[in-house]
Amino acid sequence: MAASDWRLEGEWMKNCTCAFGCPCDFNAPPTKGYCKGMVGMRIAKGHFGATRLDGLCFAITVDFPGALHEGNGTIQPIIDERATAEQRQALFEVFSGKHSAEGTLFQIVSMIVTKIHDPVFAPFEFSFDKDGRVAKLVAKGVLETDVEPIKNPVTGQSHRIQVVMPEGFEHRAAEVASANIRSTGAIPFETKGTHSSLANVVQTPEGVAA
Repeated sequence: MAASDWRLEGEWMKNCTCAFGCPCDFNAPPTKGYCKGMVGMRIAKGHFGATRLDGLCFAITVDFPGALHEGNGTIQPIIDERATAEQRQALFEVFSGKHSAEGTLFQIVSMIVTKIHDPVFAPFEFSFDKDGRVAKLVAKGVLETDVEPIKNPVTGQSHRIQVVMPEGFEHRAAEVASANIRSTGAIPFETKGTHSSLANVVQTPEGVAA
């Protein structure tokens, strides 16, 4: 199995405790001084070596005491219970960052995380409408998050804003929305009306391909 032969293509959400706009995307400190949140993905097409990953979901809850680049983060992987032992190991290999070039998403995560809680394997519910800014992820018994459009505080109408990152290591463009999160695993927290990014991504060993 070639160490660099992997690809994840699909729907991506990043929801956290910060105000709309995710200061991390702007190299700014977290809104509250710390960052708790989650990323999640439904893999439309994916593989690690010969192991297919199509159709699987995963999420990772995170806890950073300060800005992400300052490190000392804690994470907990949550994996689709439908994944076989081989598929679970394949995902862990991707998450490890060992098979990614310097400066890419999973390699950076490996540098800034100091504690990894034992993974959870759970049934997933995942719905995703990027243009409508509506999404939902449920990993039964451990994580729930739902996303809706940001509302204009005067008119109540849906507000639309996009973040475009031509050199981004997480995504190239995302819709910004409003998230509610309830995490009850090793990293417990709850938010209402906080930041969400929704994107379609292609991650490879050399970074974001789309």
